Amino acid sequence: MAAVWAAAFPVVSSLGPHRVWGASACVGYLCAAVAVLSRRSLGRAVSVWIAGIGAVLVPLVVLVLTGGAQSEVGVVERAGLLTVRQGTPYLADPQAVVEVTPYLPGMALFGLPGAVVADGWEPLRYLGDARLWCAAAFLGCLWAAGRVLGGRGTGRLVGAALIASPVVALPLAVSGVDLPLTGLLCLALALAARHRPVAAGLALALACSLKWTAWPALAVVAALLAHRAGLGAALRGTGVAVAGTVLAVLPSALLAPGPLVEQVFAFPTGRGEWETPAASPLPGRLLADLGPFGWYAAMTLLAAGGVAVAVSLWVRPPAGLVPAADRLAVGLCTAFLLAPAGRFGYLALPVLLSVWARLAEAPSRVAPARSRVVATGSAARPVLVGGDR
Repeated sequence: MAAVWAAAFPVVSSLGPHRVWGASACVGYLCAAVAVLSRRSLGRAVSVWIAGIGAVLVPLVVLVLTGGAQSEVGVVERAGLLTVRQGTPYLADPQAVVEVTPYLPGMALFGLPGAVVADGWEPLRYLGDARLWCAAAFLGCLWAAGRVLGGRGTGRLVGAALIASPVVALPLAVSGVDLPLTGLLCLALALAARHRPVAAGLALALACSLKWTAWPALAVVAALLAHRAGLGAALRGTGVAVAGTVLAVLPSALLAPGPLVEQVFAFPTGRGEWETPAASPLPGRLLADLGPFGWYAAMTLLAAGGVAVAVSLWVRPPAGLVPAADRLAVGLCTAFLLAPAGRFGYLALPVLLSVWARLAEAPSRVAPARSRVVATGSAARPVLVGGDR
C-alpha cells in the first residue's frame, strides 16, 4: 500500500520535491516488501531499514544537495536570517507571498543554522538546511518521550517503521516544518501522562511558540494533568506553557506587531493581503470560497467545533496518553477541516499523534510469564518467574 501511495506522486504531483520523494520511496517500499516476505529471522528488521533508506535517507540527501524543497523551507531559513539581522522574522512590507512568514517567532530557530553558515564554505552550507534541524528536533523529542514513558512500547523497530512510513517520511524529506511541532506535542503529552507538569509546560511553550495550531494542546494537557495529578498540577503546567509562549513571542510583538498579526493570523485564515497557497478543497475552504458569508460560516463552525472539544474535556477528561492524544487529534482534525484555508497534508499531524500514542503505550513483546513448580527436598512450592514477579 505504501509503495502504491508513493508511486502516485511522480504521476499526479506538480511539485518537483514530491515527485523525487515518490520515485525513491516507491522503490524503497517495494524492496522492503520483498525483504519482509523472506523467511529469515532478520527479514522484518531489514525491510524496515530498506524502507527508511528509500523513503527518508535517499530523497532527503538528494533534495538537500540539489536545493529541492517546498517553499516553507526557504521561509523558515529566511526567518532565521531576519531574526539575526533585525530581531524579528517578519518583513515589514512583503512583496510576494513567499516573503510572508506565517509562523510564530520560535520557528525561526530552525533557520538560524542557515544564517550562521550562509557566507561560509560551500559544502558547509548544506548543514544550514532547515529540514535537517527540524528532523533532528522531531527525532530528539520522540526519543525523549520514549525515555519519559520508561522505555515502553514495541521497541526500536516499530519506531523506525513509523519514521519510514509515508506519514513521516514525506514531510521529513520535502519540508519538515511541522515535525518539530508534532514531536513537542508528543513529548508534552508523555510528560503530562507521567505527572510532570512543569516539564510538560516547557514542551508546550516551545510548541506554542512555533505555530498557533499547537494552542489547542494547552487545554488537552491541562485536562490530562488535572485528571492524573490534580488541579494544582494542571495550573502549574498551563502557567509555565502560557508564560513561556508569551516570552518567546513578546519581542516580535513589540518590534513588529502589525506584520506579526497580518502574517501569522490573517494570512493563514485567508484574510491577509496575499492569498495563502494552502487551498485544498476541505470543507472550510469550500465555504470560504462562497464569499464573506461563507468565511464567517466557516469560522463559526470552527469555533463551535472548538467549544465541543472543550466541553468534552470538561465532561470526560482524558485518563491517559492514548485518550489525550486522540482528543487532541480530534480537535486538530476539526480545526484543519473547518479552517478557511488548509491542506490535506495538515491531517498527517493528528494521524501521527494517535498512532504514536498507541505505539508508545503498547506493551513490549515478551514471552508470557508462567508459574512453575520447583521441587525443594520432599516438598514442592510454586515459584513465580518472568513478569509475574
